[in-house]
Amino acid sequence: MKAIQYLGLTVLLFTVITTTAQNKKDRKIMRDAKSAKQTLLKNDSGLQRFFDTSAGYVIFPNVGKGGFIIGGASGNGVVYDGGTPVGMADLKKLNIGLQAGGQSIIEIIFFETAVDLNRFKEGKFQFAAEASAVAVKSGIAVNAKYKDGVAVFALPKAGLMADASVGGQKFGYSPF
Repeated sequence: MKAIQYLGLTVLLFTVITTTAQNKKDRKIMRDAKSAKQTLLKNDSGLQRFFDTSAGYVIFPNVGKGGFIIGGASGNGVVYDGGTPVGMADLKKLNIGLQAGGQSIIEIIFFETAVDLNRFKEGKFQFAAEASAVAVKSGIAVNAKYKDGVAVFALPKAGLMADASVGGQKFGYSPF
């Protein structure tokens, strides 16, 4: 809030923060998410259709996965409503099964409708154990479809891991 004098009256100006993250960590995640979006589109321009038509999406630019028998993943991301950043998100995953290695990925979740996006924001969203992401590579997004109101894509950045599931992920959301 800022006060100024105008014609002898004190006027209070309120600054609305809609796309400005609150701290240094969030600002870095937002920069990384913007870069991740460009990387995703560079790898498969067919994703533009999802960016253009989805009610919203969340980009996790740096998800770390690793495990040997017992594995896990975690990451932080940015939630967009109609293309506008509205908050921050986090994901956590723990699984047991045949897996080995470590990997860093970009993960993006598109929400088909406002109802689907609101389920995510309200904390009523998680993947079933068998859910998996579509690996991003040129041309793959053209035939991709929403399933239960979401479409999930993943692009490996580094590392090698024998596990492509996203099932069992839990999410948190904090609005700006």
